[in-house]
Amino acid sequence: MKIKDRLSLYFTSLSIIILLVGIGSVYFTILGILRTEFINRLKDRATVVAQLYLKADEISQDSLAVVRDKYLEKMPTEIIRIYDSKNKATFIPEKTSHWDERTVERVRHNGHLEYMNGDRQVVGLFFEDNQGDFVVLASAHDSATDQRMQNLLETMIIIFLIIIVLCFLASRGVASRLLSPINQVISRMQTIRANNLNMRVDEGTGNDEISQLARNFNNLLEHLENAFELQKTFVANASHELRTPITSIIGEAEIALGKPREAEEYQRVLRSVLVDSERLDHTITALLELAEIDMDFSRATLSPVRIDEILWELWAYWNEKLAPNSLFIEMANIADDERSLIITCNKSLMYIALNNIISNAFKFSGNQPVKCVLNSTGKQINIDTEDSGLGINTEELANLIKPFYRSKSTSQFPGHGLGLYIASSIISLYNGKLTVKPAPEKGTVFSIQFTLI
Repeated sequence: MKIKDRLSLYFTSLSIIILLVGIGSVYFTILGILRTEFINRLKDRATVVAQLYLKADEISQDSLAVVRDKYLEKMPTEIIRIYDSKNKATFIPEKTSHWDERTVERVRHNGHLEYMNGDRQVVGLFFEDNQGDFVVLASAHDSATDQRMQNLLETMIIIFLIIIVLCFLASRGVASRLLSPINQVISRMQTIRANNLNMRVDEGTGNDEISQLARNFNNLLEHLENAFELQKTFVANASHELRTPITSIIGEAEIALGKPREAEEYQRVLRSVLVDSERLDHTITALLELAEIDMDFSRATLSPVRIDEILWELWAYWNEKLAPNSLFIEMANIADDERSLIITCNKSLMYIALNNIISNAFKFSGNQPVKCVLNSTGKQINIDTEDSGLGINTEELANLIKPFYRSKSTSQFPGHGLGLYIASSIISLYNGKLTVKPAPEKGTVFSIQFTLI
């Protein structure tokens, strides 16, 4: 069952419950009012009859006739009896006993009595008179109220059915209107295939659940697009990157084994094989790091990490590896709250990302000093890594972070074009962005911006 149908049924069911409660309350309230009104009329009839018979000795015959003509019009199915102190019917002859002595005594003891006897309402009143003490009991069937309530019930049923039908149609229309953005998202999703992962669904301008769904789906598409792009790039380039050193190693070994050679020649061959093996090892290491990005992210091994601590670890590593003051760390505009330096991430992956950027800066500047500037505003963390190398052509900046891309100006340096791509991929996992721009004087600046959540 579709969501709009379920919403229509839920809304209609809720409307039915509310209408039943409302209609039931109105029905029984009106019934109570009419029953009370009938009881009061019955009391008045019993009082008039009692006054008529008990006070008949005190008024003239003419007045008695007027009272009889004016007030003694009987109610439908009315039965009225007057009982004396001996609980015997008086004034009005009684062929059949309608009330027993126990009921009469209850009226005499309580002074008043009301109850239902089947479909008849009964009223009992006690009167004290100069002729003695009397009990008046009156009963009647409220057929008028029954007929009114029957008409009211039929009207309510018709109105109830009409309202339920209107509620269902209205709820279905509202559900269709509210869910139309989802239908648009679904239609867009159905057009997305492996060959057009660059397409995105419309996120809208709101911040409701549908917009959040669209944004999350677009984020998923972005990750899938990157994964497919990496796969295609890997198929196109990794085989070349792996085959070249292997071919070189096989060729050198075949030449060396072709005939006996001098020890110096064997040493030269071994050095060449070592260089190619190191190149192969670097390529495999880079590919393993790339695979580790998806593996660690899927495991969600995240923890709060101070970004300045990683920078100081890299400072100690590179200044020991190269020379003192090779890597310079500058802390600028740091917020007082230490939480402004904390990023929820995988520390190992973040170390790899920052180390790849710093390593590139040293490699392409001939191991000249590199400066890292850390800024924190409380909402964003910025890290600028500046080298003094050859610099990058403006037209190559857009392609620099792509996998296996090598700048023409850096062809003399060893590498595979994966370092910056790995760094950018890791940084993007943790709400960060890597950009590259020429330095003001000489070299290149790698800028990282982390948005704190």
